[in-house]
Amino acid sequence: MSEPMTVKEADEVYERHGKSLEKNHYGEYAAISLDGRVIVGKNDIEVVDQAIQEFGSGNFVLYRVGYKYVDKIRQAVC
Repeated sequence: MSEPMTVKEADEVYERHGKSLEKNHYGEYAAISLDGRVIVGKNDIEVVDQAIQEFGSGNFVLYRVGYKYVDKIRQAVC
C-alpha cells in the first residue's frame, strides 16, 4: 500500500493539470488523475463516482476549479 498523497503533492497535480480549467470551468468540480486525466462537472458526487470508475479509488484528487478548497467533505457509507 502506498503512502497517502500530501496536500503539497495534490496542489502540484492541480497546478500541472487543473489550472488551465479555470477560464472555462470556474466553480465546477474537477477530478484529476495522477497521470493528468481530468473529469469536470457541476455535481461533486457525480464527478467522484465517475473518477472512481475510470481512475480507481485513491488515484485522483478532487478540486473545485479556481478554489483552494472543496467546500464539502463527504464520507462514504458502507
